[in-house]
Amino acid sequence: MKFRLPLTATMIGLALVAAPALAKKKEVPAPVAPALSPVVDTDMSHDPQNILVLDLSDGGRVAIRLMPEWAPHHVERIKTLAEQGFYNGVIFHRVIDGFMAQTGDPTGTGQGGSQLPDLEAEFNSLPHLRGTVSMARTNDPNSANSQFFIVFYPRFSLDHKYTVFGRVISGMQYVDAIHRGEPPQNPTRIVQASLASDHKAPPAPGTVAASATAAPITADQLSNSSSD
Repeated sequence: MKFRLPLTATMIGLALVAAPALAKKKEVPAPVAPALSPVVDTDMSHDPQNILVLDLSDGGRVAIRLMPEWAPHHVERIKTLAEQGFYNGVIFHRVIDGFMAQTGDPTGTGQGGSQLPDLEAEFNSLPHLRGTVSMARTNDPNSANSQFFIVFYPRFSLDHKYTVFGRVISGMQYVDAIHRGEPPQNPTRIVQASLASDHKAPPAPGTVAASATAAPITADQLSNSSSD
Protein backbone atom coordinates (compact mmCIF):
# COMPACT_ATOMS: atom_id res chain seq x y z
CA MET A 1 0.00 0.00 0.00
CA LYS A 2 1.42 3.31 -1.01
CA PHE A 3 1.64 6.13 1.54
CA ARG A 4 0.29 9.45 0.30
CA LEU A 5 0.70 12.80 2.03
CA PRO A 6 -2.48 14.74 2.50
CA LEU A 7 -2.79 17.64 0.08
CA THR A 8 -2.58 20.23 2.87
CA ALA A 9 0.69 18.80 4.17
CA THR A 10 2.16 18.85 0.66
CA MET A 11 1.22 22.52 0.21
CA ILE A 12 2.75 23.49 3.57
CA GLY A 13 5.98 21.72 2.63
CA LEU A 14 6.17 23.57 -0.68
CA ALA A 15 5.57 26.87 1.08
CA LEU A 16 8.41 26.22 3.52
CA VAL A 17 10.78 25.33 0.72
CA ALA A 18 9.89 28.49 -1.17
CA ALA A 19 10.14 30.75 1.87
CA PRO A 20 13.91 31.47 1.70
CA ALA A 21 13.63 32.37 -1.97
CA LEU A 22 10.82 34.77 -1.21
CA ALA A 23 12.85 36.32 1.61
CA LYS A 24 15.81 36.91 -0.70
CA LYS A 25 13.66 38.83 -3.13
CA LYS A 26 12.76 41.29 -0.37
CA GLU A 27 16.41 42.13 0.46
CA VAL A 28 17.41 45.67 -0.49
CA PRO A 29 21.03 45.96 -1.72
CA ALA A 30 23.28 48.42 0.09
CA PRO A 31 23.66 51.72 -1.76
CA VAL A 32 26.86 52.04 -3.76
CA ALA A 33 28.72 55.35 -3.60
CA PRO A 34 28.99 56.95 -7.04
CA ALA A 35 32.42 56.76 -8.61
CA LEU A 36 34.29 60.06 -8.64
CA SER A 37 35.61 61.27 -11.96
CA PRO A 38 39.33 62.10 -12.00
CA VAL A 39 38.78 64.61 -14.81
CA VAL A 40 39.21 68.28 -13.90
CA ASP A 41 38.23 71.40 -15.84
CA THR A 42 41.37 73.27 -16.88
CA ASP A 43 39.52 76.35 -18.17
CA MET A 44 40.37 79.21 -15.81
CA SER A 45 37.18 81.06 -16.75
CA HIS A 46 34.96 78.27 -15.43
CA ASP A 47 33.93 78.24 -11.77
CA PRO A 48 36.68 80.69 -10.66
CA GLN A 49 35.51 80.54 -7.03
CA ASN A 50 36.95 77.02 -6.98
CA ILE A 51 40.38 77.90 -8.34
CA LEU A 52 43.17 78.57 -5.86
CA VAL A 53 45.88 80.87 -7.21
CA LEU A 54 49.34 80.77 -5.63
CA ASP A 55 51.78 83.56 -6.49
CA LEU A 56 55.25 82.28 -5.61
CA SER A 57 58.35 84.15 -4.53
CA ASP A 58 60.16 82.86 -7.63
CA GLY A 59 57.75 84.85 -9.79
CA GLY A 60 55.51 82.01 -10.94
CA ARG A 61 51.74 81.79 -10.69
CA VAL A 62 50.15 78.39 -10.00
CA ALA A 63 46.44 77.66 -10.44
CA ILE A 64 44.82 74.75 -8.61
CA ARG A 65 41.37 73.48 -9.47
CA LEU A 66 39.59 72.78 -6.17
CA MET A 67 37.11 69.90 -6.31
CA PRO A 68 34.27 70.15 -3.75
CA GLU A 69 32.77 66.93 -5.10
CA TRP A 70 35.94 65.10 -4.03
CA ALA A 71 36.38 66.57 -0.55
CA PRO A 72 33.90 69.35 0.29
CA HIS A 73 35.12 70.14 3.81
CA HIS A 74 38.79 70.26 2.80
CA VAL A 75 38.03 72.53 -0.14
CA GLU A 76 36.05 74.85 2.12
CA ARG A 77 38.96 74.97 4.58
CA ILE A 78 41.50 75.89 1.90
CA LYS A 79 39.22 78.61 0.54
CA THR A 80 38.56 80.03 4.01
CA LEU A 81 42.27 80.21 4.87
CA ALA A 82 43.18 81.71 1.50
CA GLU A 83 40.57 84.44 1.91
CA GLN A 84 41.95 85.15 5.39
CA GLY A 85 45.44 85.64 3.95
CA PHE A 86 46.67 82.73 6.07
CA TYR A 87 48.97 81.31 3.39
CA ASN A 88 50.62 84.62 2.45
CA GLY A 89 54.33 84.43 3.23
CA VAL A 90 54.29 80.74 4.11
CA ILE A 91 57.21 78.67 2.81
CA PHE A 92 57.36 75.27 1.17
CA HIS A 93 59.11 73.67 4.13
CA ARG A 94 59.36 70.08 2.93
CA VAL A 95 60.24 69.54 -0.73
CA ILE A 96 61.44 66.10 -1.80
CA ASP A 97 62.74 65.70 -5.35
CA GLY A 98 60.67 63.24 -7.34
CA PHE A 99 57.97 63.20 -4.68
CA MET A 100 56.17 66.35 -3.51
CA ALA A 101 56.30 69.94 -2.20
CA GLN A 102 54.59 70.62 1.14
CA THR A 103 53.44 73.95 2.52
CA GLY A 104 50.72 75.49 4.67
CA ASP A 105 52.48 75.79 8.03
CA PRO A 106 53.01 79.39 9.20
CA THR A 107 55.85 78.24 11.51
CA GLY A 108 57.66 76.65 8.57
CA THR A 109 58.51 73.57 10.64
CA GLY A 110 55.74 71.15 9.73
CA GLN A 111 54.43 71.34 13.29
CA GLY A 112 52.01 74.24 12.90
CA GLY A 113 48.58 74.91 11.52
CA SER A 114 45.65 77.28 11.72
CA GLN A 115 43.45 78.09 14.72
CA LEU A 116 40.58 76.22 13.09
CA PRO A 117 39.75 72.68 14.28
CA ASP A 118 41.25 69.68 12.53
CA LEU A 119 39.25 68.08 9.76
CA GLU A 120 37.81 64.60 9.56
CA ALA A 121 39.33 62.58 6.75
CA GLU A 122 37.61 62.62 3.37
CA PHE A 123 39.68 59.86 1.76
CA ASN A 124 38.47 59.11 -1.72
CA SER A 125 39.27 57.02 -4.79
CA LEU A 126 41.22 59.73 -6.60
CA PRO A 127 44.82 58.75 -7.47
CA HIS A 128 47.88 60.83 -6.60
CA LEU A 129 48.87 61.82 -10.13
CA ARG A 130 51.35 64.49 -11.19
CA GLY A 131 49.94 67.82 -10.04
CA THR A 132 47.57 66.29 -7.49
CA VAL A 133 47.00 68.47 -4.41
CA SER A 134 46.39 66.55 -1.21
CA MET A 135 46.10 67.36 2.50
CA ALA A 136 48.97 66.64 4.89
CA ARG A 137 48.25 65.12 8.28
CA THR A 138 49.84 63.32 11.23
CA ASN A 139 49.44 59.60 11.91
CA ASP A 140 45.90 60.44 12.96
CA PRO A 141 43.70 60.28 9.84
CA ASN A 142 41.53 63.09 11.25
CA SER A 143 44.32 65.61 11.84
CA ALA A 144 44.43 67.59 8.56
CA ASN A 145 44.27 71.31 9.23
CA SER A 146 46.05 73.72 6.88
CA GLN A 147 49.07 71.95 5.39
CA PHE A 148 48.91 70.50 1.91
CA PHE A 149 51.27 69.10 -0.68
CA ILE A 150 51.58 69.03 -4.47
CA VAL A 151 52.79 65.81 -6.09
CA PHE A 152 55.64 66.03 -8.63
CA TYR A 153 55.16 62.51 -10.02
CA PRO A 154 52.52 59.81 -9.53
CA ARG A 155 52.67 58.24 -6.07
CA PHE A 156 49.87 55.69 -5.84
CA SER A 157 51.04 54.42 -2.46
CA LEU A 158 49.37 57.54 -0.99
CA ASP A 159 45.94 56.68 -2.41
CA HIS A 160 43.14 56.20 0.15
CA LYS A 161 45.46 57.46 2.91
CA TYR A 162 45.44 61.22 2.25
CA THR A 163 42.57 63.45 1.16
CA VAL A 164 42.90 64.53 -2.46
CA PHE A 165 41.05 67.82 -3.00
CA GLY A 166 42.42 69.38 -6.18
CA ARG A 167 44.89 69.41 -9.05
CA VAL A 168 47.20 71.93 -10.66
CA ILE A 169 45.71 73.19 -13.92
CA SER A 170 48.26 75.91 -14.73
CA GLY A 171 51.84 76.72 -13.77
CA MET A 172 53.09 73.21 -13.01
CA GLN A 173 56.49 74.31 -14.30
CA TYR A 174 56.69 76.69 -11.34
CA VAL A 175 55.84 73.86 -8.97
CA ASP A 176 58.70 71.86 -10.51
CA ALA A 177 61.02 74.79 -9.77
CA ILE A 178 60.19 74.98 -6.02
CA HIS A 179 63.45 74.77 -4.08
CA ARG A 180 64.22 71.33 -2.65
CA GLY A 181 65.11 70.53 0.91
CA GLU A 182 63.78 69.68 4.38
CA PRO A 183 63.94 72.62 4.84
CA PRO A 184 65.40 74.24 1.71
CA GLN A 185 68.27 76.63 2.33
CA ASN A 186 66.43 79.29 0.35
CA PRO A 187 62.78 78.19 0.49
CA THR A 188 60.18 79.15 -2.05
CA ARG A 189 57.31 81.11 -0.51
CA ILE A 190 53.68 81.69 -1.26
CA VAL A 191 53.66 85.46 -1.56
CA GLN A 192 49.92 85.58 -2.18
CA ALA A 193 47.18 82.96 -2.12
CA SER A 194 43.78 83.93 -3.48
CA LEU A 195 40.76 82.64 -5.33
CA ALA A 196 40.56 83.34 -9.05
CA SER A 197 37.15 84.90 -8.49
CA ASP A 198 38.87 87.67 -6.49
CA HIS A 199 40.80 88.74 -9.62
CA LYS A 200 43.90 89.69 -7.62
CA ALA A 201 46.87 90.80 -9.66
CA PRO A 202 50.23 89.12 -9.06
CA PRO A 203 52.32 90.94 -6.44
CA ALA A 204 55.10 93.17 -7.71
CA PRO A 205 58.43 91.37 -8.26
CA GLY A 206 60.42 91.13 -5.04
CA THR A 207 57.35 91.45 -2.82
CA VAL A 208 57.62 89.39 0.35
CA ALA A 209 54.71 88.87 2.73
CA ALA A 210 55.06 89.89 6.37
CA SER A 211 55.54 86.38 7.77
CA ALA A 212 58.65 85.95 5.64
CA THR A 213 60.71 87.59 8.39
CA ALA A 214 60.32 84.57 10.67
CA ALA A 215 63.42 83.00 12.16
CA PRO A 216 65.27 80.42 10.04
CA ILE A 217 64.03 76.87 10.36
CA THR A 218 66.44 74.18 11.53
CA ALA A 219 66.64 70.54 10.47
CA ASP A 220 65.97 69.52 14.08
CA GLN A 221 62.61 71.29 13.99
CA LEU A 222 61.63 69.43 10.84
CA SER A 223 62.70 66.09 12.27
CA ASN A 224 60.09 66.66 14.98
CA SER A 225 57.42 67.57 12.46
CA SER A 226 53.93 66.42 13.36
CA SER A 227 52.83 66.25 9.72
CA ASP A 228 53.32 63.40 7.27
